[in-house]
Amino acid sequence: MSVINYNAAQELLVCARGHPYEKDAFSQLFEPLEEYRWSLVEQPACQHLIGPELVGQFAAVVCYDMPGINFAVEDPPALVPPSESFKQNLLDLMDRGMGFVFMHHAIAAWPAWEEYAEIVGGRFHYRGAELRGQYWPDSGYRHQVEQTVSVLTEHPVTAGLPQSFSHTDELYLCPQFNDSVIPLLASDYSFDDGHFYSASEALRGNMYSREGWQHPPGSNLVGWVKHYRNSPIVYLQGGDDSIAYENPHFQRLVHNAVRWVASEEAHDWARQQNKP
Repeated sequence: MSVINYNAAQELLVCARGHPYEKDAFSQLFEPLEEYRWSLVEQPACQHLIGPELVGQFAAVVCYDMPGINFAVEDPPALVPPSESFKQNLLDLMDRGMGFVFMHHAIAAWPAWEEYAEIVGGRFHYRGAELRGQYWPDSGYRHQVEQTVSVLTEHPVTAGLPQSFSHTDELYLCPQFNDSVIPLLASDYSFDDGHFYSASEALRGNMYSREGWQHPPGSNLVGWVKHYRNSPIVYLQGGDDSIAYENPHFQRLVHNAVRWVASEEAHDWARQQNKP
């Protein structure tokens, strides 16, 4: 098995698309990461780059994408499963320890592949579905929430942040696997269906509707660390638009997350989690 060359040139792969986004403003998030040469590749092209051959070429992968969902159908969405080769390539890459930062709508990706939810730490549903043996209704969204985010755990990803800070961003009401993550950040917003809107109704053209929609109360975690196989992983729920991108505390979070998942410390930590 090959190993990551930590002394190689620091290349960063950023996968995007799926969720409308401001490309120029989003790209500026990565400009201060001067030690990296980053490549922004949109889906579906990016999924064809994912595989164990990335080891030694890229220091980390940022996923700001949402493959596996087709909105261009009569009754959206259609759930498109990944190919067996893609699944194997991604899992092989994680066996070899590539670090991943998942951002915002990446938690909705590949809904027809349950293991992907285990990789990220939860799943946003555009239509009702079963997850971990439980049926879940479609998930909730709320744009431009003015919230206070609190740091729950001292960690390299939260280094340099105040204990709490104001942040305006979109939030999700969806299942999260809090039993398999290290919590980093919590929002003071109310994560119940009275404060969110139905994703399924939005796809039917009924934006900001919760008519006839119910969802169990959710977690207020908006950032966590976990591992999958030998990969260190960070998920940050924030990142909807330029208002979020321009918050200096959010920028620090993204930069810290990239640097941590690419570090030898993070790779050692992820491997240690698999030891009996």
